[in-house]
Amino acid sequence: MAVLRGICCGFILAATLALLSGCGKKGPLVPPEALVPAPVTNLALAQKDGRFQVRWSAPSKQEGGAALKDLAGFLLFKRVVLPPNDDCEECATAYGEPVKIEIEYPKAAKRSGNFWVYDDRDLTTGKLYQYKLRSFTTAGVQSKDSNRVRRTAAIPPLPPVLEAASSAEAVTLSFVGLPPEQGTPAGYNIYRSKKGEEFPLFPLNATPVTANNYIDHLPQFGVPFSYAVTSVATVGEETVESAPSNVAEGSLTLPE
Repeated sequence: MAVLRGICCGFILAATLALLSGCGKKGPLVPPEALVPAPVTNLALAQKDGRFQVRWSAPSKQEGGAALKDLAGFLLFKRVVLPPNDDCEECATAYGEPVKIEIEYPKAAKRSGNFWVYDDRDLTTGKLYQYKLRSFTTAGVQSKDSNRVRRTAAIPPLPPVLEAASSAEAVTLSFVGLPPEQGTPAGYNIYRSKKGEEFPLFPLNATPVTANNYIDHLPQFGVPFSYAVTSVATVGEETVESAPSNVAEGSLTLPE
Protein backbone atom coordinates (compact mmCIF):
# COMPACT_ATOMS: atom_id res chain seq x y z
CA MET A 1 0.00 0.00 0.00
CA ALA A 2 2.83 2.38 0.88
CA VAL A 3 4.49 1.62 -2.47
CA LEU A 4 1.23 2.32 -4.34
CA ARG A 5 0.75 5.58 -2.44
CA GLY A 6 4.29 6.66 -3.39
CA ILE A 7 3.71 5.87 -7.07
CA CYS A 8 0.47 7.91 -7.08
CA CYS A 9 2.13 10.88 -5.40
CA GLY A 10 5.00 10.77 -7.88
CA PHE A 11 2.58 10.69 -10.82
CA ILE A 12 0.60 13.67 -9.48
CA LEU A 13 3.79 15.66 -8.87
CA ALA A 14 5.06 14.99 -12.40
CA ALA A 15 1.72 16.00 -13.94
CA THR A 16 1.62 19.20 -11.88
CA LEU A 17 5.14 20.18 -12.96
CA ALA A 18 4.26 19.53 -16.60
CA LEU A 19 1.19 21.78 -16.36
CA LEU A 20 3.13 24.55 -14.63
CA SER A 21 5.90 24.47 -17.20
CA GLY A 22 3.33 24.77 -20.02
CA CYS A 23 1.50 27.69 -18.39
CA GLY A 24 4.74 29.55 -17.78
CA LYS A 25 5.79 29.62 -21.44
CA LYS A 26 6.32 33.23 -22.61
CA GLY A 27 7.18 35.05 -25.83
CA PRO A 28 10.39 36.97 -26.50
CA LEU A 29 11.19 39.78 -24.09
CA VAL A 30 10.57 43.35 -25.37
CA PRO A 31 13.25 45.85 -24.29
CA PRO A 32 11.82 48.95 -22.54
CA GLU A 33 13.30 51.31 -25.14
CA ALA A 34 11.12 49.68 -27.82
CA LEU A 35 7.96 50.88 -26.03
CA VAL A 36 8.70 54.62 -26.26
CA PRO A 37 7.20 56.75 -29.07
CA ALA A 38 9.13 56.70 -32.32
CA PRO A 39 10.89 60.06 -32.86
CA VAL A 40 9.30 62.70 -35.08
CA THR A 41 11.22 62.92 -38.36
CA ASN A 42 9.37 65.68 -40.25
CA LEU A 43 9.74 68.72 -37.99
CA ALA A 44 9.60 71.77 -40.31
CA LEU A 45 9.88 75.52 -39.94
CA ALA A 46 8.51 78.46 -41.95
CA GLN A 47 8.31 82.20 -41.36
CA LYS A 48 4.89 83.77 -41.82
CA ASP A 49 4.73 87.45 -40.98
CA GLY A 50 6.62 88.06 -37.72
CA ARG A 51 6.28 84.49 -36.45
CA PHE A 52 7.89 81.14 -37.00
CA GLN A 53 5.42 78.38 -37.79
CA VAL A 54 6.75 75.08 -36.43
CA ARG A 55 4.91 72.01 -37.72
CA TRP A 56 5.14 68.24 -37.42
CA SER A 57 3.00 65.11 -37.55
CA ALA A 58 2.42 62.97 -34.47
CA PRO A 59 4.07 59.53 -34.32
CA SER A 60 1.71 56.59 -34.72
CA LYS A 61 4.13 53.83 -33.69
CA GLN A 62 6.48 52.91 -30.88
CA GLU A 63 10.23 52.52 -31.41
CA GLY A 64 9.72 48.76 -31.69
CA GLY A 65 7.10 49.13 -34.45
CA ALA A 66 3.93 48.45 -32.44
CA ALA A 67 1.01 50.89 -32.58
CA LEU A 68 1.36 53.87 -30.23
CA LYS A 69 -1.82 54.10 -28.14
CA ASP A 70 -0.84 56.32 -25.20
CA LEU A 71 0.58 59.48 -26.81
CA ALA A 72 -0.05 62.39 -24.43
CA GLY A 73 1.78 65.34 -25.96
CA PHE A 74 4.97 67.02 -27.10
CA LEU A 75 7.88 69.02 -25.74
CA LEU A 76 9.17 71.71 -28.12
CA PHE A 77 12.71 72.92 -27.45
CA LYS A 78 14.19 76.17 -28.81
CA ARG A 79 17.60 77.77 -28.66
CA VAL A 80 19.47 80.73 -30.12
CA VAL A 81 22.37 79.54 -32.28
CA LEU A 82 25.54 81.46 -31.41
CA PRO A 83 28.58 82.11 -33.64
CA PRO A 84 30.60 78.92 -34.32
CA ASN A 85 33.33 79.68 -31.77
CA ASP A 86 30.77 80.28 -29.02
CA ASP A 87 28.00 77.81 -29.88
CA CYS A 88 27.51 74.72 -27.71
CA GLU A 89 24.33 72.74 -28.37
CA GLU A 90 25.36 70.01 -25.92
CA CYS A 91 25.68 72.48 -23.04
CA ALA A 92 22.99 72.17 -20.37
CA THR A 93 21.86 75.78 -20.83
CA ALA A 94 21.71 75.74 -24.66
CA TYR A 95 17.96 75.10 -24.85
CA GLY A 96 15.46 77.01 -22.78
CA GLU A 97 12.49 75.55 -20.91
CA PRO A 98 10.47 73.54 -23.46
CA VAL A 99 6.93 74.41 -24.48
CA LYS A 100 4.63 71.62 -23.27
CA ILE A 101 1.83 70.78 -25.70
CA GLU A 102 -0.78 68.32 -24.43
CA ILE A 103 -2.96 66.37 -26.85
CA GLU A 104 -6.19 66.94 -24.91
CA TYR A 105 -5.53 70.60 -24.03
CA PRO A 106 -3.04 71.92 -26.62
CA LYS A 107 -3.60 75.64 -25.84
CA ALA A 108 -0.49 77.05 -27.53
CA ALA A 109 -0.71 74.75 -30.57
CA LYS A 110 -3.39 73.59 -32.99
CA ARG A 111 -4.04 70.77 -35.42
CA SER A 112 -4.28 71.43 -39.14
CA GLY A 113 -5.06 68.28 -41.11
CA ASN A 114 -2.38 65.70 -40.28
CA PHE A 115 -0.07 68.33 -38.80
CA TRP A 116 0.42 69.94 -35.42
CA VAL A 117 1.31 73.64 -35.65
CA TYR A 118 2.92 75.95 -33.11
CA ASP A 119 3.38 79.68 -33.76
CA ASP A 120 6.45 81.21 -32.12
CA ARG A 121 6.25 85.01 -32.00
CA ASP A 122 9.13 85.51 -29.57
CA LEU A 123 11.69 86.37 -32.24
CA THR A 124 14.38 88.98 -32.83
CA THR A 125 15.18 89.92 -36.42
CA GLY A 126 18.61 88.70 -37.46
CA LYS A 127 18.93 85.96 -34.83
CA LEU A 128 19.31 82.30 -35.80
CA TYR A 129 16.99 79.90 -33.96
CA GLN A 130 16.96 76.10 -33.75
CA TYR A 131 14.15 73.75 -32.69
CA LYS A 132 13.77 70.10 -31.78
CA LEU A 133 10.83 68.08 -30.45
CA ARG A 134 10.11 65.10 -28.22
CA SER A 135 6.86 63.17 -27.80
CA PHE A 136 5.75 61.81 -24.44
CA THR A 137 3.25 59.20 -23.27
CA THR A 138 0.63 59.25 -20.52
CA ALA A 139 3.26 57.65 -18.27
CA GLY A 140 5.67 60.52 -19.00
CA VAL A 141 8.06 58.43 -21.10
CA GLN A 142 9.79 60.62 -23.71
CA SER A 143 10.88 59.79 -27.24
CA LYS A 144 14.29 60.51 -28.69
CA ASP A 145 14.87 63.96 -30.18
CA SER A 146 13.29 64.76 -33.54
CA ASN A 147 15.22 66.11 -36.49
CA ARG A 148 16.48 69.64 -35.86
CA VAL A 149 15.37 72.70 -37.86
CA ARG A 150 16.80 76.21 -37.85
CA ARG A 151 16.44 79.55 -39.61
CA THR A 152 17.14 83.25 -39.16
CA ALA A 153 14.28 85.62 -38.38
CA ALA A 154 13.84 88.12 -41.21
CA ILE A 155 11.77 91.25 -41.86
CA PRO A 156 8.58 90.00 -43.57
CA PRO A 157 7.06 91.76 -46.59
CA LEU A 158 3.86 93.75 -46.21
CA PRO A 159 0.57 92.00 -47.10
CA PRO A 160 -0.94 92.64 -50.54
CA VAL A 161 -4.37 94.08 -51.36
CA LEU A 162 -6.83 91.55 -52.82
CA GLU A 163 -9.97 91.74 -54.98
CA ALA A 164 -12.12 88.84 -56.24
CA ALA A 165 -14.46 88.76 -59.25
CA SER A 166 -16.96 85.90 -59.69
CA SER A 167 -18.26 84.55 -63.00
CA ALA A 168 -19.85 81.40 -64.40
CA GLU A 169 -16.43 79.99 -65.35
CA ALA A 170 -14.14 80.89 -62.46
CA VAL A 171 -13.22 83.25 -59.64
CA THR A 172 -10.54 85.71 -60.74
CA LEU A 173 -8.29 87.14 -58.04
CA SER A 174 -6.36 90.38 -58.51
CA PHE A 175 -3.73 91.49 -56.02
CA VAL A 176 -0.82 93.87 -55.66
CA GLY A 177 1.90 94.20 -53.04
CA LEU A 178 4.83 96.48 -52.23
CA PRO A 179 8.51 95.49 -52.65
CA PRO A 180 9.89 93.83 -49.49
CA GLU A 181 12.12 95.75 -47.10
CA GLN A 182 14.44 92.73 -46.89
CA GLY A 183 15.20 90.28 -49.69
CA THR A 184 13.73 90.15 -53.18
CA PRO A 185 10.13 89.59 -54.36
CA ALA A 186 9.32 85.94 -55.08
CA GLY A 187 5.59 86.19 -55.82
CA TYR A 188 2.38 85.41 -53.98
CA ASN A 189 0.70 82.49 -52.21
CA ILE A 190 -3.03 81.88 -52.64
CA TYR A 191 -5.16 80.46 -49.83
CA ARG A 192 -8.76 79.29 -50.20
CA SER A 193 -11.31 77.92 -47.77
CA LYS A 194 -15.04 77.43 -47.67
CA LYS A 195 -16.69 80.50 -46.23
CA GLY A 196 -16.63 80.38 -42.43
CA GLU A 197 -13.82 77.79 -42.22
CA GLU A 198 -10.15 78.30 -41.38
CA PHE A 199 -7.64 78.69 -44.17
CA PRO A 200 -5.50 75.59 -44.79
CA LEU A 201 -1.87 75.28 -43.78
CA PHE A 202 -0.62 75.13 -47.37
CA PRO A 203 -1.52 77.39 -50.34
CA LEU A 204 -3.27 76.34 -53.55
CA ASN A 205 -0.14 77.01 -55.60
CA ALA A 206 2.90 74.73 -55.42
CA THR A 207 5.30 77.61 -56.11
CA PRO A 208 4.76 81.37 -55.65
CA VAL A 209 2.56 82.99 -58.29
CA THR A 210 4.58 85.67 -60.08
CA ALA A 211 1.64 87.35 -61.85
CA ASN A 212 -0.75 89.79 -60.17
CA ASN A 213 -3.80 87.63 -60.83
CA TYR A 214 -4.95 84.07 -60.31
CA ILE A 215 -7.89 82.24 -61.91
CA ASP A 216 -9.55 79.60 -59.74
CA HIS A 217 -11.84 77.16 -61.56
CA LEU A 218 -14.18 75.89 -58.86
CA PRO A 219 -15.93 72.50 -59.16
CA GLN A 220 -19.49 73.55 -58.19
CA PHE A 221 -21.88 76.47 -58.46
CA GLY A 222 -23.24 78.53 -55.62
CA VAL A 223 -20.75 77.50 -52.91
CA PRO A 224 -19.10 80.62 -51.44
CA PHE A 225 -15.35 80.52 -50.83
CA SER A 226 -13.02 82.85 -48.98
CA TYR A 227 -9.62 83.85 -50.33
CA ALA A 228 -6.49 85.40 -48.85
CA VAL A 229 -3.14 86.12 -50.48
CA THR A 230 0.33 86.57 -48.97
CA SER A 231 3.38 88.26 -50.46
CA VAL A 232 6.48 86.06 -50.60
CA ALA A 233 10.07 87.31 -50.43
CA THR A 234 13.33 85.42 -50.83
CA VAL A 235 15.82 86.18 -48.06
CA GLY A 236 19.07 84.31 -48.53
CA GLU A 237 18.04 80.73 -49.28
CA GLU A 238 14.71 80.97 -47.42
CA THR A 239 11.26 82.27 -48.34
CA VAL A 240 9.35 84.57 -46.00
CA GLU A 241 5.60 85.20 -46.20
CA SER A 242 3.71 88.32 -45.24
CA ALA A 243 0.62 88.42 -43.09
CA PRO A 244 -2.53 87.52 -45.06
CA SER A 245 -4.23 90.12 -47.22
CA ASN A 246 -7.78 91.24 -46.68
CA VAL A 247 -10.25 88.36 -47.17
CA ALA A 248 -12.25 88.37 -50.41
CA GLU A 249 -15.18 86.11 -51.25
CA GLY A 250 -16.07 84.46 -54.53
CA SER A 251 -18.14 81.67 -56.06
CA LEU A 252 -19.25 80.37 -59.42
CA THR A 253 -22.37 82.20 -60.56
CA LEU A 254 -25.06 81.02 -62.94
CA PRO A 255 -24.73 82.58 -66.39
CA GLU A 256 -27.15 85.40 -67.09
